[in-house]
Amino acid sequence: MTTSLDLLKQTGTVIVTDTGDFETIDKYKPQDATTNPTLILATADMPQYSRLFDVALEYAQKKGGSLEEQSSLALDRLLVEFGKEILNIIPGRVSTELDARLSFDKEGSKAKARHIIELYESIGIPKERVLIKIASTWEGIQAGRDLEKEGIHVNMTLLFGFAQAVACAEAGVTLVSPFVGRILDWYKKHNPNESYEGNADPGVQSVRKIFTYYKQHSYKTIVMGASFRNVDEIKALAGCDFLTVSPKLLEQLQRSTDEVPKRLDAVVAAAATTTEKIPKESYVDNQPEFRWKLLQDQMAFDNLHQGIKKFDEDGEKLKSILKDKLRERARGSK
Repeated sequence: MTTSLDLLKQTGTVIVTDTGDFETIDKYKPQDATTNPTLILATADMPQYSRLFDVALEYAQKKGGSLEEQSSLALDRLLVEFGKEILNIIPGRVSTELDARLSFDKEGSKAKARHIIELYESIGIPKERVLIKIASTWEGIQAGRDLEKEGIHVNMTLLFGFAQAVACAEAGVTLVSPFVGRILDWYKKHNPNESYEGNADPGVQSVRKIFTYYKQHSYKTIVMGASFRNVDEIKALAGCDFLTVSPKLLEQLQRSTDEVPKRLDAVVAAAATTTEKIPKESYVDNQPEFRWKLLQDQMAFDNLHQGIKKFDEDGEKLKSILKDKLRERARGSK
């Protein structure tokens, strides 16, 4: 039986899964996977993942330092341990998120990214199989630009506005992750009487515009739609470079046999006439204009900063769990 998931893959879209659950990843056979502290937080009390926590805690204790320093080291190593396990299942790459508190720190982001890559390489995983996830702030985008020049590949996340997408493409990053569902959520909250079904979904519209712009202006950056609320949003973007889909929605696609026609076509987009092309924009070395455009896009501005705050909150919760475990290990060794 050919499923809707099979048909989606046949449109040329690469399927990525967004989870820390290895069993789910193995079930749906995606090419790539992405994870973050929020997803790993959900596994903290699951016994099947305790060994990964143990490796991270032992690493941090050997490195030493204050409890705060050890918890940060343990978190970095934990992210890498999850990434390693995921890479044992998938053929492609895993995305690993940087600390959200570095979102406005270009140099700090670069240093942390290099550290994460060093951790991967120390356990035999080449940097080519890793994408470093960085929030699409001005500082994050500039960090992404520099890291790509070093051969460290980047996934620019928390992307909501067109100005962010333009700046990321100009920076030459490997991949961008526009958040479809969170865009829809914002519009539903602020304009609850509007209908956003089908092609009227603003998140779908955003990804289509970014995809078309990149192809029309020959940018190589991969567009990966993310944060979906329903399978209709996914189907509306069939043909997009990559789509990262939650296990719940993958299951729905797996159980369905509905048709999934191709909606986005890189060749068609690139062949657009001059009058049909989306006008080119540029923010190279123009931080004031970028910040102004982002400020004018209230949805993007709100979502970016709220997203950073939420990722930080979950990262701190995970660090708090690691601190408790480190205290327990310290007491046990006395």
